Amino acid sequence: MTEPNTAADAATPADKAAGSGAPGTRAIRETAKARRRGSWYVAEHRFRVMRSYGQTVVMTAIGNPIIYLYAMGVGLATLVDGNLGAGAVNGVSYLAFVAPALLCSAAITVASEEFTYPILLGFKWNPIFYGMNAAPIQPGQIMNGIVISVAVRMFVTCGIFYVFMLLFGAIPSPVGFLVVFSSLLTGLGFGAVLMGYTSTLTEDTGQIAMVVRFVILPMTLFSGTFFPLAVLPVYLQWIGWISPLWHGTQLSRVFAYGAVEPIWLTVTHVLYLAALLAVGWLWARRVTVRRLNK
Repeated sequence: MTEPNTAADAATPADKAAGSGAPGTRAIRETAKARRRGSWYVAEHRFRVMRSYGQTVVMTAIGNPIIYLYAMGVGLATLVDGNLGAGAVNGVSYLAFVAPALLCSAAITVASEEFTYPILLGFKWNPIFYGMNAAPIQPGQIMNGIVISVAVRMFVTCGIFYVFMLLFGAIPSPVGFLVVFSSLLTGLGFGAVLMGYTSTLTEDTGQIAMVVRFVILPMTLFSGTFFPLAVLPVYLQWIGWISPLWHGTQLSRVFAYGAVEPIWLTVTHVLYLAALLAVGWLWARRVTVRRLNK
């Protein structure tokens, strides 16, 4: 019997079979990995896209709190506190009253940017969602990845805003850091519903612009942002009651300076925003499955 003189000759039939099947096995393994981590791959893609307008993201995250808090703290707050007294608005300064609302409004702004045109882009103008769906990534994972990426950007934006609130002395409460999470829930709750609606659009005929003008702007004006909701006539207060911005603002005020309200109302704020997040998220997933699997 001659001794094998090469590694190939020494390999057993089982080794050769395993070796010949290695590429296929590796492909199956990568496919399974993509199916497990598809949501994170989509989120990574969105982070890479955000890099193309990263300077705008950073400048907005830093510039907005400086401009708005300075304007409210040095400008309007000086007039309000000078005429009504330092504790005339909910027992705190006007800056402390309005700052949590501005924080929630910043989260709503991020939601209006990331849950609208990027969704329409992925379905129509640059239909990358169809390419993702052709890979092992599932339609629901596409929406999951978008929510993850927006949540990260929103969390960073709200965190930076919170730091400036501290610097301006707008957070008297020791648990004020919780406003970051309440504003995050506010932005995601509103944004998820907006994402679900945008997912249904097949043509851009100005619907998103209409949402900004006739939903987001009135929501800001009638949600107790710059003055207590009770100041409005009763026939207009219902706008605040159904507004996610009002629920988020009130919840943030509880954390920021201990605004007094019944515990059942605080729980209602959380449940309402969480329900919006769940409903909008599921809506967007269902629409995406239907559109991509036609």
